[in-house]
Amino acid sequence: METLDKFDIQILNELQADARLTNAELAQRVGLSAAPCWRRVRALEEAGFIKGYHAEIDRHKIGLGVLAFVRLDANRNTGELTREMEEAIQKIPEIVACHYISGAGTFELQVVTRDLDTFSQFARQVLINLPNVKDLHTSFSLGEVKASSALPLAHLSAPAK
Repeated sequence: METLDKFDIQILNELQADARLTNAELAQRVGLSAAPCWRRVRALEEAGFIKGYHAEIDRHKIGLGVLAFVRLDANRNTGELTREMEEAIQKIPEIVACHYISGAGTFELQVVTRDLDTFSQFARQVLINLPNVKDLHTSFSLGEVKASSALPLAHLSAPAK
């Protein structure tokens, strides 16, 4: 599966909005019968367009009131040292996202904790002790304007330029 048609794109849109739809509900929304819809969903999964399904949990409801953005600067950016940092970062549940970044810094982390005291302790005991860390720069979220994991798909059905 290399290209997506209008039904595939509609399926992706619908599942991004509500992954708990039954196959019958999904098929009705996209204008297919149940069996072809089910086959398309399976094909999208097998081709890697759909990576998984998950529940979106409100971090505030479970007591994670602090969202911090931490720019992590490395001492040296060599292959082995970077791999060690990546492996260590992947094992830490409080780090919910990590990206390589351009400009100043090596990684941008998103970290969740209960409160500022917990974050402070986490930064001093865990983050600064990651392999090859030179420095940390932290900003805190003061409130979310938009938080969505849904990806825009309009470009998939737009005519090629």
